Amino acid sequence: MTEPRWRPAYIGIGSNLDTPAEQVSRGISALATIPNTKLMLQSSRYVSAPMGPADQPDYVNAVAALLTQLQPADLLSELQAIETAHGRTRDGERWGPRILDLDLLAFADVILAESELTVPHPGIVERSFVLLPWAEIAPCYRVPGLGSISDLARSIESNESPLTKID
Repeated sequence: MTEPRWRPAYIGIGSNLDTPAEQVSRGISALATIPNTKLMLQSSRYVSAPMGPADQPDYVNAVAALLTQLQPADLLSELQAIETAHGRTRDGERWGPRILDLDLLAFADVILAESELTVPHPGIVERSFVLLPWAEIAPCYRVPGLGSISDLARSIESNESPLTKID
């Protein structure tokens, strides 16, 4: 039997309810508790306008880098368990307010398109609140099929509403 491999995974973290900056910090801390996974890096936190309905508070976002021996679907299950433990309810509202949102952005060189999981996460190329924090911690990472984080971040910086770095 072969030894499980350690592979990189990148997680987007966001919150806009119940002291969002603290929720993001708690979410990052919880990532360090996932079995067979190590929290390696975390970006600064950024404030951004909400994507979707405008009648909600601004978001606080960050990105974390993990090394994991889990498979993508198992890692997603762990992320969803953390969200639930922190009070996240899934009411079906797309882009609505959230206590904690953990998105599997990319997983090594994996490309997946399944009903429950798409990797790389769809839409990352349009989201400065993902790309700018990600560029802090892994500018040279090449998103499968899309290019390097630094190139993707440069191409979006002027096209979207500005972010405010808070730490």
